[in-house]
Amino acid sequence: MEKEFDVGEYVDLMAFLVDLQLSDEYRDGVVANFERIKAIAQLVNSFELPDDVEAAPIFEP
Repeated sequence: MEKEFDVGEYVDLMAFLVDLQLSDEYRDGVVANFERIKAIAQLVNSFELPDDVEAAPIFEP
């Protein structure tokens, strides 16, 4: 059984790894933003591309 991704734990671990003193006052907001990022990433990753599509080496708008 795979453990579900815990955004709060991720934020705490990443703050520790980069030696960021994340105060309690800001932590909830950071976790909320990472929850939004997670939801957007799940939407993007769920979109299947045809096998013949290749990623562009350089983005040009």
